[in-house]
Amino acid sequence: QVWLVESGGGLVQAGGSLRLSCAASGRTFSSYAMGWFRQAPGKERGLVAAITSGGATFYVDSVKGRFTISGDNAKNTVYLQMNNLKPEDTAVYYCAAKARGYGGFHNTKDYDYWGQGTQVTVSS
Repeated sequence: QVWLVESGGGLVQAGGSLRLSCAASGRTFSSYAMGWFRQAPGKERGLVAAITSGGATFYVDSVKGRFTISGDNAKNTVYLQMNNLKPEDTAVYYCAAKARGYGGFHNTKDYDYWGQGTQVTVSS
């Protein structure tokens, strides 16, 4: 079993910043990708950013230039630095790990392990 624990969420004013962390523990595995997803009330969970084992990164258009995903292999931790936050960024943010070495990394079905989520609220 692999556990992913997110932290760093909270309430921030528009224009502010937050850094989310996702710490992995449990059975040793090599993730082929790590992703940050978010889900707002009444909406489907969708990818925000992802980073592959090779260090390639992907961002959805709405967060490009504002969010940065990074990883620290020594700490088994992935980060999401969020700057210039907007009210529309308000959601529960989830960390996910892809253990399979095939398939894509854009969809929830591509990932094998999930964290419990952390709330991010951006006030206007």
